[in-house]
Amino acid sequence: MDQPSWRAAVMRHPEPLPGSSPWVGPPPTPVPIRIVEYDAAWPEQFEAVAAGIRAALGPEALSIEHVGSTSVPGLPAKPVIDVDLTVADSASEQDYVPLLEGAGYRLRIREPEWHEHRCFVRDSPEDVPQVNLHVFGPGCPETVRHRMFRDWLRANPASLAEYRDAKVAAAGASTEQRVMDYNQRKQPVIRAIYERLFRAAGWLDGTVSNAEPNPEE
Repeated sequence: MDQPSWRAAVMRHPEPLPGSSPWVGPPPTPVPIRIVEYDAAWPEQFEAVAAGIRAALGPEALSIEHVGSTSVPGLPAKPVIDVDLTVADSASEQDYVPLLEGAGYRLRIREPEWHEHRCFVRDSPEDVPQVNLHVFGPGCPETVRHRMFRDWLRANPASLAEYRDAKVAAAGASTEQRVMDYNQRKQPVIRAIYERLFRAAGWLDGTVSNAEPNPEE
């Protein structure tokens, strides 16, 4: 993929495929969305999660990244550790699904049309963080989006505050809601922040910085 096409893929926002359901098994029921203040233990908890994934997958785990709100110091979040796992081929489920299931993860989302995305959950006791484990293949534009968003929030307090307010407002919009509905309520602010960071990287006006190199080059 050439550089302009790759940048366009990174900048493309995910859209649900009409008439399809990504859920493996029944979709989740509405629940209260709980946002808590940033916990300085989250990075250490991620490291423990990553160590468990490496132990389960061995060389099948090409990279493991802490993403999502718990990866941004100072940002309130749902107490769920979001992880991006890169494997050689996320569509080749037989290579990694049984190993992750053996480590306590359940496959909950399958999206062949969106970079062959798979998502696992790990349900945990109250004193152990829950985990959302996102699986992609090498050089996936979506993992680049996740890193760029995380790194932008880490470096830009105004955007962090804007996103914090959007999260709190989305969580408080209903006493019970599906996580997908909560995520959708945040989309206007998320997209505004992405536009800001892509513009700062020179991706929208042709003045390209080195914010994220094309991994295929």
